[in-house]
Amino acid sequence: MKGKPWTVDEERELKTLIENKTPMETIAAKLKRNPSAIYVKCLRLGLTEKPHTTPSSVPLPEDLPSVEEALLMLAAALKTASKPGIDKAEVRRLQVVGALAKAYKEILEDYIDYRGIEAKIVKMEERYAALIQSQGWNVAPKQDPDKMGESSKDQSHDPESKS
Repeated sequence: MKGKPWTVDEERELKTLIENKTPMETIAAKLKRNPSAIYVKCLRLGLTEKPHTTPSSVPLPEDLPSVEEALLMLAAALKTASKPGIDKAEVRRLQVVGALAKAYKEILEDYIDYRGIEAKIVKMEERYAALIQSQGWNVAPKQDPDKMGESSKDQSHDPESKS
């Protein structure tokens, strides 16, 4: 569907606004045009610069959420979605959360090689176990990582203390 034709004056004004790096929202309001129509017109006129857009109002976090945090958000969305009687707007919001979580996971997988890291850890654990066995050290069984700090005074990990 075609919009209303552009006048020569509108094209001149568009060129001036683009050269002045005027934000897209301002150009759209001033020319009473849809931002996508303005972008297409810029391409047709051979304006090399993309119309300037204002930054998103979404604040960027200082740190990336961990995989666990992303999964917790997704789990909360799933739990909420399973409740009866949620309205259409909430369903749409939850669908967006799900789509964003999936996209985040895929991007994060490209960023971090979890399987490679896991393989290295397994190999290190095997080498550590072989070292312990070859030295005859008395080592306590593996502990829950959440409780590791509680038994830091345990001397059984010390290779010097033999039973």
